[in-house]
Amino acid sequence: MSEEEYNNTMIEAFIDKPEKTLWYQMAFKKYNVNGIDSMKWNWSWWAFFGGWGFLLYRKQYLASALIFVLSMLISFIPFAGFILSTFIGGFGTYIVYKGYKTKLAEVEANITNVEDKIETMRQIGGYNQWVIWVYAIFVTIAFIGIISSLIIPSFNN
Repeated sequence: MSEEEYNNTMIEAFIDKPEKTLWYQMAFKKYNVNGIDSMKWNWSWWAFFGGWGFLLYRKQYLASALIFVLSMLISFIPFAGFILSTFIGGFGTYIVYKGYKTKLAEVEANITNVEDKIETMRQIGGYNQWVIWVYAIFVTIAFIGIISSLIIPSFNN
């Protein structure tokens, strides 16, 4: 297996969604210039609309928690949420890439057999299917809260 085939196979195992593999392989190649990581803008509508949910879905737990807390802290500032969403839309995939690189280094340091490396990447990478439901419930509750705050005061008059 050539080095390029190995890298593509490891990305495929980490992403664990065949229909998204090529997109991530192309994005990850943009971030690595001759072996040196380079943070670059790469737009993702999923990251833009999902924000912390996108990162949680892609198992980037610390980044997801930080973005969640930050989004709560800036929620009262006009347009700050939009700016944060734009930032995540442009750099969310890079955060996933950095998570991939961390896991890849761990796997390569501890496992010698190529097939075992690939299987391990598949197990520690991938995505959290349950996040879709948690995020949908969170957004629904927030939406109901906003609508309630608009409707309930009208009953007091």
